[in-house]
Amino acid sequence: MPTYDYSCDACRHEFEVFEPITAEPQRKCPKCKKNKLRRLFGAGAGLIFKGSGFYQTDYRGESYKKAAEADKPKTDTAAASSDASGAKTESKPAAKPTSEGKGKKPRA
Repeated sequence: MPTYDYSCDACRHEFEVFEPITAEPQRKCPKCKKNKLRRLFGAGAGLIFKGSGFYQTDYRGESYKKAAEADKPKTDTAAASSDASGAKTESKPAAKPTSEGKGKKPRA
């Protein structure tokens, strides 16, 4: 429900009222009791979404979604490749040769 500003033309009393959009504007001033009350136009408040489910990326265009999909990291296809039979085989990296014992003098 929005908050409306009112001003009385007779006594210059100004106040705010929290009322539904469907409510008729008030006419009678609560201070002087005259029918000189009018609703003021205001800037209003911004639209606020509370709770989960509203995200900035929910309503992106198709071109943005395609570009984002292309930027995603691919799954590691080199580690798990399939052969002709459809069975997956794991490839292991080659073992690095160690340089232990080569060119080093033993400690005394």
